[in-house]
Amino acid sequence: MGTFIVIHIVAIGIDSFLPFSLTQLAVPLAAGYRPIWTGLGIAAAELLLALALTNHYRGRMSHRWWRRAHYANFAVWAAATLHGIGAGTDRNAPWMLAIYIVSTTLVVSLVLWRIAERPGAPARLLTRRLLVVAVVSAAVILGVAFGPLRVHSHQWNAASFDDHLSGRILQQQGSDVALVSMTGVGHGSQNVLLRADLLVRSTSLQATTFQMEYLPSGLVCKGKVTAVRPLGFDGACTTGGVQRHVVANWRLTHDGLLSGRVTAHT
Repeated sequence: MGTFIVIHIVAIGIDSFLPFSLTQLAVPLAAGYRPIWTGLGIAAAELLLALALTNHYRGRMSHRWWRRAHYANFAVWAAATLHGIGAGTDRNAPWMLAIYIVSTTLVVSLVLWRIAERPGAPARLLTRRLLVVAVVSAAVILGVAFGPLRVHSHQWNAASFDDHLSGRILQQQGSDVALVSMTGVGHGSQNVLLRADLLVRSTSLQATTFQMEYLPSGLVCKGKVTAVRPLGFDGACTTGGVQRHVVANWRLTHDGLLSGRVTAHT
């Protein structure tokens, strides 16, 4: 499990489209992308690391303390599950829902079975209890995935939309040129990931790139920034032979973070 977690973290860390700093990868709630749900994943990974250390030093602690510490595995599992449901863009996919339902049903059912099991209890009562818990667990997962945490049911890859925008400004200064990058997430009728890069000299704009990825489809629209403003830009990108015009405007909040609106039309 630890190997897959490391691969997951490294893959996020080297992703240049929506970059995460070391602080954002290590400190819960520091990430700009879905901070609560991302923070749950970070907390789960760090708690799992702490439990791994207790395994390494198991011989130096009492079995009773070690066993009590490992009840935290339930917190790791719960936080990781919520992280996947809340931060994943494919949580409504049938295969992903099946994974969440099966894992949640098994864990909750077996835990409650263990707690409620009494010596000499008829096997049929335990079976009925397991069936009830399985149905309730599946209903809860489906209710959350299609309720408060549902992926919007609007048309994918909408040609026109107007959404809330959140993100940050990144700057890298060279000897004679500067690279200014904006990364952001559009939330609303059409969820998107945005990135705009400007190569700037002291007196002129040398080059620009612009990219917009539609969520949850993954369709990528690539193009250029066509106009720059102090707190926004216009961009044009093409996908499937169709050009789309994007306008982003924002206000700066703190530490390079921004909040505003993003609109698109063909």
